[in-house]
Amino acid sequence: MAVLRLRSIIKLRDPNPYILVTPAQSKTLKPGWRKPLPVLVRINDKPAVPWRINMMPVGNGSFYLYLHGDVRRASGTKVGDRVRVEVGFDARYRNGPQHPVPSWFKAALRKNSQAAKNWDALIPSRKKEILRYFARLKSLEARERNLERALYVLSGRKGRFMARAWNRGA
Repeated sequence: MAVLRLRSIIKLRDPNPYILVTPAQSKTLKPGWRKPLPVLVRINDKPAVPWRINMMPVGNGSFYLYLHGDVRRASGTKVGDRVRVEVGFDARYRNGPQHPVPSWFKAALRKNSQAAKNWDALIPSRKKEILRYFARLKSLEARERNLERALYVLSGRKGRFMARAWNRGA
């Protein structure tokens, strides 16, 4: 795996600290890549095991490497600091749901074939969004209420779920 090593100044874009990775630099990681780029990152040799971060495309071949608070705290850096950056393509990255499908949702999908068919047809990012939402539900009442709404729209009926209008299961 190619590792890009560079020195840069942490800048601020809207409230987000970032490092700009130029088109020439990004080509060393993954030539021709135009979407969010999964990378392993170390700042000033921290941490021992690199962070997994997605660099975000600018549109001209450059990428923003956003540095969240945990990254900056662990590396002892702040906006305006000149830092040593190590970036490598994360070949082990796999997109898709990060939260497991809850057993109560699986059971409900088994009982509703149309909802199951529409669930399977959803794009990975929408599934991920729904599973993240389900994982944060605190009460049994909230779970039941949201399960009912999810099954309603996944069954192909028009409705709203997760602040989104649904029609025909999508």
